[in-house]
Amino acid sequence: MRSSSDVNDHLQNSHYKSDIYHTFQFCHWILKPLGIYFFLHDHVNKFEKIVSVLLIIICCSILQFVIVPFGYYILFYEKDMNMKIKFLGPLAFCVTALFKYGYLGVKSSELGRCVKHVKKNWKMLQDKDHRAIMVRYVTMGRNLITLCAAFMYTGGLSYHTIMPLLSKKKINENITIRPLTYPGYEAFFDIQESPTYEIVYCMHCVYVLITGNITMAAYSLTAIFTTHACGQIKIQTLRLENLRKDGKALKNGIEDHLAVIVSEHVEILRFTKNIETALQGLFLIEVMLSTLLICLLEYYCMMEWETSDSVAISTYIILLTSFTFNILIYCYVGELLLGQGSEIATALYDIEWYNLPGRKARDIVLVLAISKYPLKLTAGKILVLSMNTFGVVLKSSLVYLNMLRTVTEF
Repeated sequence: MRSSSDVNDHLQNSHYKSDIYHTFQFCHWILKPLGIYFFLHDHVNKFEKIVSVLLIIICCSILQFVIVPFGYYILFYEKDMNMKIKFLGPLAFCVTALFKYGYLGVKSSELGRCVKHVKKNWKMLQDKDHRAIMVRYVTMGRNLITLCAAFMYTGGLSYHTIMPLLSKKKINENITIRPLTYPGYEAFFDIQESPTYEIVYCMHCVYVLITGNITMAAYSLTAIFTTHACGQIKIQTLRLENLRKDGKALKNGIEDHLAVIVSEHVEILRFTKNIETALQGLFLIEVMLSTLLICLLEYYCMMEWETSDSVAISTYIILLTSFTFNILIYCYVGELLLGQGSEIATALYDIEWYNLPGRKARDIVLVLAISKYPLKLTAGKILVLSMNTFGVVLKSSLVYLNMLRTVTEF
């Protein structure tokens, strides 16, 4: 192992500014329009705070512009049970988007601590091999965010723009009724008049961008934080592998090397705990929402298949793929963290600690015991995010689909 890595860890990474920018670039793009990005940092001037507050007010107003009339329409106006079920999915997504937005704001201080931790790690990173590992994991996180964004915005925009425009328009005598994604404005004003319809339609387009950003904010923060933790674990694994290859270090200076590894491992455990504290509520919302929406989207596809509406079927399939893939990403990063956490224990065991003198062997055993502490992300401390949880979500959605079909047939 390169001894300069441990000795010079206090030195500053000469590329840390570009590394930090590369790490949080997508988060910056996603969170800044929501007004949350500035609250994740300590050094924010008064003007930036004012802009953030204004953006939050605007975003909340647009969310309420959709949720209030849409909820009123479903509760008090719509009498057809099939239509109520059809609108249940969009309403659930609207309401949870508002909850997630508020949750991100409430947890901004905890998220800010995680951001500060990531920046500190980048600043102290000195070894070129270690930096290469971190860059590789940052690239992985960026790729996951890109895939999530592609599915999320494609599905959302197609549902809010293409589907209303290309769906079959209802004809009432000689009047063509132009559809909207979220009905309910008829109780307040004549929605079919111009430019009222165009204004509401544009507001819906802005709304889908806001809700998409809210959803992507959770994905991006989870991906960046988790891949960063995995990169840090990989660095400790590399240190242990180099220690195993260095016979002199095992016999003479193992205490110093272990001190560095234990210190870094404890920091990783604390960082993972901070991620868990900051985002566990959001994970629970995502798991519950994904289960519900996957079930409903499967039901919508079956309903539209009977009416042969190809545009609606295509849109629902895109949305179904989007929500399925997004919950898969959550479970994948959770599984990735679980797998990486066990690598430290494996690397420690490969040192052949049982051949070392008694005192040094005891030191290794203590570190081995600490490394057995599981690194995991949970959904509200109820479900561990893993590929097994992804299977549970899919199975649950199918169970609820069968229940829904049974109820609607009567």
